[in-house]
Amino acid sequence: MTIYRTFFASIVVAATLSAPVAHASSFAAWEVANVAWDDVLNVRAWPSTQSAIRAGYPNGTPLSMTGRCMNGVDLKNIVTLPRYEQTQMVRYTWCEVWHDPSDTGDWQTGWVYGRYIQPQ
Repeated sequence: MTIYRTFFASIVVAATLSAPVAHASSFAAWEVANVAWDDVLNVRAWPSTQSAIRAGYPNGTPLSMTGRCMNGVDLKNIVTLPRYEQTQMVRYTWCEVWHDPSDTGDWQTGWVYGRYIQPQ
């Protein structure tokens, strides 16, 4: 019986180690909001309007946020606040997203301006 348990445990460990791992600090709890109807939210390489645009997403698109924002804001620390307060805390800062701009599994980080995101 012990041999079977050891064998089963080794299969579980091997399957766990070979499974794809998501970005450990990301969570999808925000979405694109407040963008003009004919525009998109630009995801940029760095937190600056002068930075290269990596992708663009319309209103309502779910965003996988890393939790990290400029000016000392951490989305994981404000998640218990009311939605309005969370939105106000990021309104004038940049926040990091985890996204796949080409839909090929090539995930990367980028930055969005807080005025155009809100908690889901």
